[in-house]
Amino acid sequence: MKRYFENLAKALLGMKFNELNSAEQKVIESIANQQTVAENVNTTFHEQLTFGQRLADRVAAFGGSWPFICLFMLVMLGWITINVAWWGDAPFDPYPFILLNLILSTLAAIQAPIIMMSQNRQAAKDRLEVVANYEVSLKTDLEIMRLHSKLDALTQSLDELKSLTTQAQQFTPTEK
Repeated sequence: MKRYFENLAKALLGMKFNELNSAEQKVIESIANQQTVAENVNTTFHEQLTFGQRLADRVAAFGGSWPFICLFMLVMLGWITINVAWWGDAPFDPYPFILLNLILSTLAAIQAPIIMMSQNRQAAKDRLEVVANYEVSLKTDLEIMRLHSKLDALTQSLDELKSLTTQAQQFTPTEK
């Protein structure tokens, strides 16, 4: 089978099998074994995520949404309203709302790295998708080349058959 891989690699890519990168070797193997190379990167990628990574993705998804922004604005307006219109002796966070600033700073300090972790994972997934798309595209190109070769061989065989038929008709006596 290894010899077949070598021959395919040489015929289709003009290189030795062991000189190909892993994606190209995978494509040659899939052609030799008549298997597909297309895969759902999303499923494969998401199956490998840890609980913390999935949680970070959910936090990032919610933190970058309109419901979060609306809820956040309501909480801030409520906080400010309660502290401005405080009915007791003294508000728990009087103007300039130092406690609110501390909470906002803490939220930003926690939320920023969580969002960055999620974006880094998305970038890694995008790189996997690029490799998967390259493999599918390469296999498609190589299979089309193989089909063209087969079609050319069939066309040549038909032309030879047609030529032989024409020659045979020339030597066959006609009946009257």
